[in-house]
Order: sequence, then C-alpha cells, then structure tokens
Amino acid sequence: MFYTENKDRKIRIFDTTLRDGEQTPGVSLSIEDKINIANQLDALNVDVIEVGFPSSSKGEMDSAKKIIQQNFDTNICGLARAKKTDIDACIEAGVDTIHLFISTSDIQLKHTIKKTKKQVKEIIADQITYLKDHDVNCLFSAMDATRTDLDYLIDVYQKAEQAGADTINVPDTVGITTPHAMGQLIKKISKEISIPIDIHCHNDFGLAVANSLHGIEFGASQVQTTINGIGERAGNASLQQTVMGIECLLNLQTNIKTEKLYETSKLVERLTGIPILPNTPIIGENAFSHESGIHAQGVISDSETFEPGIMTPEMVGHKRRLVPGKHVGRHAVKTMLSDAGLNPNEEQLNEIVSRVKNLGDKGKKVTDVDLYTIAEVVMNSVSKKVIDLQELAVMTGNQMTPTASIKAKIEGKEKRASDIGVGPVDAAINAAQSLVGEFPNISLKTFKVEAITGGSDAIAEIIIEVEDSEGRTVTARSESEDIVMASVDALISGMNRLMIEKQKNKNKQ
Repeated sequence: MFYTENKDRKIRIFDTTLRDGEQTPGVSLSIEDKINIANQLDALNVDVIEVGFPSSSKGEMDSAKKIIQQNFDTNICGLARAKKTDIDACIEAGVDTIHLFISTSDIQLKHTIKKTKKQVKEIIADQITYLKDHDVNCLFSAMDATRTDLDYLIDVYQKAEQAGADTINVPDTVGITTPHAMGQLIKKISKEISIPIDIHCHNDFGLAVANSLHGIEFGASQVQTTINGIGERAGNASLQQTVMGIECLLNLQTNIKTEKLYETSKLVERLTGIPILPNTPIIGENAFSHESGIHAQGVISDSETFEPGIMTPEMVGHKRRLVPGKHVGRHAVKTMLSDAGLNPNEEQLNEIVSRVKNLGDKGKKVTDVDLYTIAEVVMNSVSKKVIDLQELAVMTGNQMTPTASIKAKIEGKEKRASDIGVGPVDAAINAAQSLVGEFPNISLKTFKVEAITGGSDAIAEIIIEVEDSEGRTVTARSESEDIVMASVDALISGMNRLMIEKQKNKNKQ
C-alpha cells in the first residue's frame, strides 16, 4: 500500500559504483576501468553517476576529470566533506552535482568530527551557501542519519534546505534500520521539507534493497545504488534488484534500460574481481535456470509457473536455461536434447535420464556436453569431432611472456595457432580460440576451477561456459592433474558442441 498519492512519479537512480562501490575492500579501479564502467552506466541510462571523491587523491581528481570529458548525458556527481577545499576540488573537476556530507549522529559527532550539534548546523549553512555561490547543484547528506536524533535530523535538513540544497540524502550509513523504520522516517521528513529526498542504504543486515524500496514507497524520489551491490563492508543496495523492485513490485518507473542490466553486471564483476554468486537475484547464473523436473516441465509449458512472470530474463538481458542434474526430469531432458538436434525414442530417453541422475548422485556437476555425450552414446549416434586436438605446448617462466602453441585437425584439415596470455592457462585458451577464428565468434563466458584432491598433483576440475555469435551457450567439464590440459579439453569440448549444433541447424534449413 503506497503512502504517497502520486503513483505515477519516476524514481531517479543515483549510481555510486565508482565511489562507494570502489570502497569495497580489495577493489581498486584504474582510470581506464572507471571510464569503461562510466560508459556502461551512461548506456544503462542512470540519472546520476557519482564518479568519486576528487579531493582525496590526484588519481581521484584525474579520473573524475577524464570521465567528465566523455560528455555523457547523465549528471556527474562528486563527493565532498563540508569543507571549502573539498568543494573547490569538485568544482575544479567540473562536476554537475556536489554530494556534500557531514556526520550528524551523536556517536559520530563525538568520535569522528568532534563537533557540537550547533557547530554542525553552522557548518552546513556556511558550506552550502559557499557551494551554491558557484552555481553547482547540491545534494546534502546527513551521515549516519538513521542513528541521528529525529528532531535534530529534521532541523539539520531544514537548515540545508534554507541554505539552498537542491536534494537531501537520508543515508543508513551502517545498515541498521528496517524497512518499516525507513518508511516511517522518510514519511516524517517529507512532511517537514519541500525538496526531493534521496536514500542511501547499506546492506549489513541484508536489508539494503528492502529499505530502499520502502523509503521510495513513502516518498523518496531518488535512490543510491551500486552495480552488484558492492561497497563498504557488506555493500550497498544493488542497482539491479532495486530497479526491478521499483518497476515490477512498486509499479513505478525509472529511466533505466533494464535490458542492459546483465551485461553491466558482468562488466563490473570482471573489472572489480568480485564474483557474482550463482543464486544472486536478477543477474546470477541461476536466476532463470531450472533443474528440478517439476519446475522445468512447468516452465517449458508456461514460464510463469515457476518464475515471477512480472519479470522475465529478456527484461534484464539474461537468458532462461534448463540445467541437467540429479533432479532433472524426462520432459526437460527431451527438450534440451531436441534443441541440440538429438531426438531419442522413449526407451533411450529413460536410459539417458537415468545416467544423468547417476552422474549427479556421485556429486558431479552435469554440464550440457555431459548430457549430449551420454545421449549420443545411448543413441549410438556419436557426433564426429569438428576439432580434434593433436598437440599443445606451453612455455612460461619469470622472464618470459607465457606462450602457447596448438595443433588440431578441424574438419579433417590440420591447423596451427599460437598466442600469449597472462599465464599458461590464459595463453593456452587464447591459442585454442585463435585456432577457430574462421568460425562464427566463439567466446569464453565463464571459467571455474576446483581442486578435487589435495597436494601439488591435485586433480583439477574445470567447468567452462562458451557462447557463439548467435547467443547459443553450452557448458563443458574436464578433469586432469594438468590444469592447462583440462582447461583446453573443456574449452574444445564446448566449441565442438557449438559447431555440431550449428551444422545440424544448417542441415535442417
């Protein structure tokens, strides 16, 4: 039930991946990385990009300036403490908006900035006036708002509005509020000020998205998020989850091009090195994947049987997948095999399903290639390898660039290729991909390695996912004491399957 009467309002998305997101422990983005992410955020159509904290270092200033030089359509924001030096740094960088903040909770007044409540109000009035004299948009943030005395917090926001702030931000800085409490706080603040309200929620108790959505229900018109929910400690409200919650659950609008959410997520995952868990809502690999027989059969008939319905994989740039495994059912296996050009009879199908379940019962992850191989053996219709690996050699060392050379027969013709990489595995994979350059682009989407046994001679299990230019994807697996060979074997298995499927589809036409 909405508190606000205006249910047609559009919610602004303020992205702080490049500022609060980069404060994730272990994350440090280069200027080039930041520009790449900023380009993607602009393509995603966020309303505001917070590019960093220009006064904190020369690198922060340089990256802010270079992002601004890209001339994006979106509003560019810089962070500043309530100090003229910080404000001047943001102005020098050329930002459109300055996010001015100062602590307001008793614990932070005492231990962080060592100021009285009266002094803080005087600083707010003075610094916002100075900022507005330079004709820059002002977003004022009362840091640790959810632990600040309510009467004092409202007094602070009123002082900020009187001084010329354009928007006020209500941050749950340490992530300790609840959805109900956030909703009531926004409701009370909105009665006392007339400028727009922004919210910024941290995820210490896993409530950042819920708190953000409840704050929006009760009147906030802008929300701060990060891609994949990265950020300080347990992170911030996830942009993907918040946006889809706004659009699908609250039935409100944003300017976000939701079909770009998945690709944006994968870019930030790659550049930050923070992996996305498979079960992550919206953008995790399992978000629209189905293994259970009952679920898969329902989804094949009507996707809304075991998916939200109001949100589809296409809406967020993702894909629906049926996954083989110990819980798989006959209907799902038959569909997956049919899509790959394999059509077993009922007796063969029963045997295929039984073998897949047995493999899963042994604790193995069953990949697409496992399923196709089992099916082809049962049907006695084993496909001829398109790629037949003949030789692989890798050279590496502390004084040389890892280099790999590979020889294989492709459709009976001998081919050779070589390439370099950041390590022996990367070099070998690059060489294998170079080998099939004449075929439609085949790219490695995911690469996972696990040690099955202990010791320096441990058996490594490699699981990869490859995709062709037409969007078809397959997973493949290999095991070996030699991680380089296992990686190449898995990759070639996946590439073989994509090429075989392409040939079968071509023959059908």
